[in-house]
Amino acid sequence: MSIRRSTTLALAALTATGLLTACGATGSAADPVAPEGHKDGGVIGASADASPPLGFYATDDRTRIGSEIDIATLVADTLGLEPRFEEVSWENLFVGLDSSKFDAVLSNVTVTEERKEKYDFATYRLDNIAFEAKKGSGWKVKGPADVAGKKISVSSGTNQEKILVDWSEENVRAGREPVDITYFQKETDYYLALRSGRVDAHLGPSPNAAYHVATAGQSEIIGQLSGAGGDLQGKIAATTKKDSGLVKAYAAAIDHIIRNGSYGEVLKRWGLSGEAVKRSEINPPGLPRPTG
Repeated sequence: MSIRRSTTLALAALTATGLLTACGATGSAADPVAPEGHKDGGVIGASADASPPLGFYATDDRTRIGSEIDIATLVADTLGLEPRFEEVSWENLFVGLDSSKFDAVLSNVTVTEERKEKYDFATYRLDNIAFEAKKGSGWKVKGPADVAGKKISVSSGTNQEKILVDWSEENVRAGREPVDITYFQKETDYYLALRSGRVDAHLGPSPNAAYHVATAGQSEIIGQLSGAGGDLQGKIAATTKKDSGLVKAYAAAIDHIIRNGSYGEVLKRWGLSGEAVKRSEINPPGLPRPTG
């Protein structure tokens, strides 16, 4: 399977009839069947930022590689579609869905209760997040009290931000110092801040943190938790506009690549086997709304 360019993808604009033909019931779906001869392409959004091992540029600085690209390509091929690829900033992923520029987004998007009001989800990976600090920092993070008064960087608009804001508010209610939250959108920026000591830690997706720790050798993971908070396992999902009729086809295609083993091969290649799911779920419980 060749790796396509870019983390921003698009799956074809299937007809409603084709989608219904492609899918079984909600949950674990039957093998998808794309409309005969249908090879048109549509757009699936994904973040353009370098975010290994999920999506980043190969050594030629042009070809986009990573686990998200591989999985999206498998899904498209399963549906008999020819995907087109683009790149957009994180905040424009949802703008693209809202405007119907994208048929779907495959870009490490976490299922949240708030997002479920506007979007449908077909899960394809567990969501775990991690606190990364400079090597030898000498501290561990298990809960809100451990980050009270600490300067923590995070990307805006992410579930990591929501969890960190909730923790900060919990600290204030308990009479502790709030978290000093700093925002960076690019990995290169917050890793530089981490190395220079301008932030105490960064909170981001576990795959990114593990990859950076292994390749750079200058930092360490000091705490991990579910991307949906402490009481619920977070899920990463293909994301479509609410009631567009596309989500069942995505779930069916994901179930197909899980069964035929190609999904497992992708996760193994990128060191993500521990985040595998047994089947795709449509609109499972997600990160709760912020409290307070």
